[in-house]
Amino acid sequence: MRLLLWRHGRTTWNDVGRFQGHADPPLDATGRAQVAAVAPIIRAMRPDVVVSSDLQRCRDTAAGLGLPFRSDARLREIDLGLWSGLTGTEAADRFPEEDRAWRRGDDVRRGGGETYREVARRAGEVFDEIRAERQPSGPSGPSGLVVFVLHGGTARSLIGHVLGLPPELWWHFGPLANCRWSVLRHVEGGYRLAEHNAGPLLAGKVGSAGSGLSESLLPSQGAPTESDTEPVHLPK
Repeated sequence: MRLLLWRHGRTTWNDVGRFQGHADPPLDATGRAQVAAVAPIIRAMRPDVVVSSDLQRCRDTAAGLGLPFRSDARLREIDLGLWSGLTGTEAADRFPEEDRAWRRGDDVRRGGGETYREVARRAGEVFDEIRAERQPSGPSGPSGLVVFVLHGGTARSLIGHVLGLPPELWWHFGPLANCRWSVLRHVEGGYRLAEHNAGPLLAGKVGSAGSGLSESLLPSQGAPTESDTEPVHLPK
C-alpha cells in the first residue's frame, strides 16, 4: 500500500504569513489554481481511498480530484491555540519562551494547543483504520493508493509516526509547500518514505507560449514555506 499525503492549496492566511492551526481561512486564487493544476496528476495515480481533513481548505482541495472522499477531523492541522491568527513576529513577541522552545525543536504546546505527538496519535488512528479495512493481498501487505488531504504539520507528524521515528527527529523532514505531496510506500517489515515535498515539474511562466506550471504557482522545493510548517532553526 502507498500513502500519499497531499497538502492543501494556498490560503489567504498563508499568503500573509499567519499561523492557521484549527482556524479555517479559505483557499485564495493561487490556492485554487494550484488545486486545478495538481489534482489531475493525483487523480491519474488512481487513488483507491481519499480521506480529507474536515477543514474547508482541505475539503476544497480534495474536491478538486472529482472523486468520492470522506472527511475526518483527526487529520486536522495541529491546534495552535492562542497562536492561531498571529504572524511569526507577533507570536514571538507574545509568547517568547514558547517560540524559542519551538525553534529549538522542542515539542511544545503552543498557545495552549496540541503537541505534535498528539497530532501523530490522532492522525495515526486514521491510518491504522485504513490499513485494517484493506486486507493484505500478499507478502507486501495491503495494495493500492490511499490519499490523505491534510496540513503541513499533520503530514510531518504522520510521516514520523508511520516510519517509527522518535518525535525529536521529526523536524528533520522539511515542510511541505502548498499543494505538494509526500508518499510512504509499504515494504517488507514496514514503511519507507519514497517521495517528499514532491510536485509536478515547472515549465516556463504563466502566459508564455506553450507554458506549463509556473514558479509563481507552485514554488520550488527550496522556496520559503508558510509559517504553519516552518522548520525549526537547525542546531549549529
